[in-house]
Amino acid sequence: MKLFFRQAGDTGPAIVILHGVFGSSDNWLTISKAIAARGYRVFALDQRNHGQSPRAEEHDYQTMASDLRDFLIDQQLDNPILVGHSMGGKAVMQYAMTYPGTFQKLVVVDIAPKFYPVHHAELIRGLNAIDLASLTSRNQADAILSQYEPIPTVRQFLLKNLYRNEQGQFAWRLNLPVIERELHGIGEELTNPQVVITPTLFMRGSESPYILDEDIPTIKRIFPNVQIVDIQGAGHWVQAEKPVEFVDVLLRFVEHGS
Repeated sequence: MKLFFRQAGDTGPAIVILHGVFGSSDNWLTISKAIAARGYRVFALDQRNHGQSPRAEEHDYQTMASDLRDFLIDQQLDNPILVGHSMGGKAVMQYAMTYPGTFQKLVVVDIAPKFYPVHHAELIRGLNAIDLASLTSRNQADAILSQYEPIPTVRQFLLKNLYRNEQGQFAWRLNLPVIERELHGIGEELTNPQVVITPTLFMRGSESPYILDEDIPTIKRIFPNVQIVDIQGAGHWVQAEKPVEFVDVLLRFVEHGS
């Protein structure tokens, strides 16, 4: 599968970014430009069933890792730095286990290689409640979604997936039926875990419940060459809530390993 991507920067080491569930490369534009300004080529991908990438019935981490491998080969990117947030973090972890020796460093943002119970079901219900055929405006969509999600910034993030197609009708850039079906699988722990000795950074938001202190021994067992950095005041959306700190921590690890 050929994934859609956005590139920032034309020279320097390659950094490849994978977004989380309901996200897309569009969410990473500002971060990508900030990293590129420091001398890097940044490739932000749309994962399958998201954004402008193709849709498919398969949506599991082994398949997403294979998509990433195809992308790196297609773009002739040797030993890039891989960055993944949430679902994207699990995808790059699976990639690291499956394709050792093909990347330089690994950065996992606010996700652990463990099972997470389904916790996006209400968001899916809210998105499905929006009747695209009769929808006349984004404000109308926001009003409907507010019955399921009270936080405006979360709704704004989700509604970035809403666009008008060539016929001028509203449509989703998400493959909602497949994502709804695979929500449990998106939360699954990674299959056939292998030890990854490549330098790895786990970034977690200090206010996020996604990586708990009790998860750290498991992380260190699978990723023995790991650093774990807390971003103070950030929740799960570390890069959106603390973008300056996120870029500084990321590039300090990339350039100095600390």
